[in-house]
Amino acid sequence: MYGRVRQHAGGTKSGPERLRRSRMTGSTRSRGRSREWESPLKRIGTVEVSGPSMAPTLENGDQLLVRYGAPVRPGHVVVLRHPFQQDLLVVKRAAERRPGGWWVLGDNPYNETGDSTDYGAVPDELVLATAVVRFRPRPRPEHAAEGQRSLRAWLSWASSALRPLWADSSASSRLRAR
Repeated sequence: MYGRVRQHAGGTKSGPERLRRSRMTGSTRSRGRSREWESPLKRIGTVEVSGPSMAPTLENGDQLLVRYGAPVRPGHVVVLRHPFQQDLLVVKRAAERRPGGWWVLGDNPYNETGDSTDYGAVPDELVLATAVVRFRPRPRPEHAAEGQRSLRAWLSWASSALRPLWADSSASSRLRAR
């Protein structure tokens, strides 16, 4: 199974948020020339991970804060369009730069589907974003009533819920060896 993502729509804002966002984009004039500028906030989005291909780094249901159009380095976790199914977004780790694009691999060595070993190097135009932060939603208690979770369980979740995703060069070299 691929490390699929669900993209959250951010274009349906209303009220003050829409007003603030509309003020952020616009044009400026300098020396008689008009140049368009865009807020860096427009290049930020969230995606939801589904599938086991990036375990243990990312789990099913994790939320990622991503930067669209950000430069990619080996070791970055990236969001890309599947080369054969353009409507499918996948999350993989950029292992290395090769002729023709990025060699991307999943972190889960037991899940052997849906990375560059299947479809080769991914062209630059299909790499959409790099992941910046991972947020793990609070698990729902299976057998306890809501609100009866222990303090220890809550603190355990809180300490690991929000993690930055740095470019992990050791993971990149470890993945290239596969």
